Amino acid sequence: MSAVSYTIPGMIRTMAAVPRVHLANPKKNAEEISALLDIADQNGVSLCVFPELSLTGYTCGDLFMQPSLLQAALEALDKLANRETKTAFIVGLPLDIQGRLYNCAAIVHHHNVYVAAKTHIPDDGGFCERRWFSSGETIRYFDEVPGLHAESFLLPHNQLIDCGEFMLGVEICEDFWVPNPPSAELATRGATIIANLSASNALAGKHASRCEALRAHSARCMCGYVYASAGYGESTTDMVFSGHAGIYENGDLLAENERFLRTSSYAIADIDTERLAYKRRARPSFWQQLAPDDYSPMPAVIPASVSAAPLMRPLSTLPFLPEDHQDEFLLDALNIQATGLIRRMEQIRTQKLVVGVSGGLDSTLALLSAAYAYDLAGWDKRGIVGITMPGFGTGTRTKGNAEKLMELIGCTMLTIPIGPAVTQHFADIGHSADVHDVCYENSQARERTQIIMDYANKIGGLVLGTGDLSEVALGWCTYNGDHMSMYNLNGSVPKTLMRSMVAYAARLLGDNIVPVAQDILDTPVSPELIPGKNGEIAQKTEETLGAYELHDFFLWHMMDAGAGPKKLYAMACQAFDGQHEHAAILAALRTFVRRFFTQQFKRSAMPDGPKVTPVSLSPRGDWHMPSDAQMQLWLDEVDSIA
Repeated sequence: MSAVSYTIPGMIRTMAAVPRVHLANPKKNAEEISALLDIADQNGVSLCVFPELSLTGYTCGDLFMQPSLLQAALEALDKLANRETKTAFIVGLPLDIQGRLYNCAAIVHHHNVYVAAKTHIPDDGGFCERRWFSSGETIRYFDEVPGLHAESFLLPHNQLIDCGEFMLGVEICEDFWVPNPPSAELATRGATIIANLSASNALAGKHASRCEALRAHSARCMCGYVYASAGYGESTTDMVFSGHAGIYENGDLLAENERFLRTSSYAIADIDTERLAYKRRARPSFWQQLAPDDYSPMPAVIPASVSAAPLMRPLSTLPFLPEDHQDEFLLDALNIQATGLIRRMEQIRTQKLVVGVSGGLDSTLALLSAAYAYDLAGWDKRGIVGITMPGFGTGTRTKGNAEKLMELIGCTMLTIPIGPAVTQHFADIGHSADVHDVCYENSQARERTQIIMDYANKIGGLVLGTGDLSEVALGWCTYNGDHMSMYNLNGSVPKTLMRSMVAYAARLLGDNIVPVAQDILDTPVSPELIPGKNGEIAQKTEETLGAYELHDFFLWHMMDAGAGPKKLYAMACQAFDGQHEHAAILAALRTFVRRFFTQQFKRSAMPDGPKVTPVSLSPRGDWHMPSDAQMQLWLDEVDSIA
């Protein structure tokens, strides 16, 4: 099984390339660059970024003033501009323009050259560029680049470049490090990808801080950021250059090379410009800094191709759980839940809590989080009343785990069977107990909710909800049954994250809880509403809905990037290659779309609860959707997938 291969909307393949430097030898540098462009073409790259002054080398010193070097750099640029390549690329070189020397970036595509000059010229810490170069702020007009045979355009200061599928902005090294970098203005004027040609020297510990700064800046500008810095071959008289190539998107590192190589190196990644545009639309404050007269004409150049699957970017099967610092993340999640619960209970002046404990995943996390909150608050955990309510489909395994968990936590335990009450209810409404339909199932869910609500009223307590984000998205809950509570801790925690949170919370609360929590994690997800044989689970939710890891994947990328069905399907096929058949992914996607639309009415009436992850479907904050919205556009797109 392999991933689908059609193009994916918004994905632009980029490359940050670090050629081996031949100092003051533009011809050899052009050969190194040309070899890397061959690799870019082979990989379907749309945009390739090379380091600052890459045609000459950054450390040429007073040789920059020599006509021979300047002319050789122009000739090397002409040669590169005349080569046949599908990839647009950006190289650095010194240019004499009307008697002033500028540190320039040359954007090359289809034999056309567009030149932008560096704005901020450093003169400290070993960097003495002001000795040679003028600021690009002095360039205020469009003109030809003197000395080039290729058709060329000198771009005014901070000029955007229209690439068809994305807007490109360019800055050079020091520009990034000033308080108000050009890229900030370029981004607020529409640039979705920023290229940075750099020559940043290596210092012990500097790489980590630089990477963090690049991450943060790409997040602040909501952009893709392609960074290429000078490498081996530069002068080592006073500094060493490690050759850093990195590609970032909205705070995430997509790809980077290995530094300190003595040969050329590169990083390639697909930047999702559709995701960036979605995020900018969703944050009006992003555009508020821009006055209408700040816009300027944008030449239409570099029509970029859209990347095809398989994508060259990280695609986690668990997007809600970061790959790094997981314990810190999980502790934050528990603290958010605990703080929200403590504050709510203080507000209503109670230390009594009622939770229905089934022995399933959702109620386990709610109970563990409540116990953690009570420990933080210094409250007696006997104030937590855990009620297990066995019904027609309750399994011996889940019931046993519920009882063990409550005993180990030290909360108050109650068992209230719902069978007699539900049987009476069937008689009252004239429903046969032999008909296992939606009425049969929902009557049990609503009876359980009635019990915990009324018991909470009896003791002056709060009913803690257990339903998770995956169920909220799919509406996999009974309206005014398990759908309702007085405060829901799990409303923005999906099933896939919940598993890690349960395991982590169990370790935090005591090693003796871990074996019970692990058995709960090993138990199939089930509402347990239909009787099984010999106390076994008859209903397995994922056999009906499809795998929760698929639904959580769809939800994340729909909410994070505005991804539509075709994009979701292509990305899921790649992420879950070898784990789920394409037919199963498509079936789950159809279910996701259908249920997400039809179940909005439940989300419109969902209870309060803390936002734990970046995704929330609360109608009071993150998600405003009419309950009668039609799904046909999305279903038609699902049906069009071959």
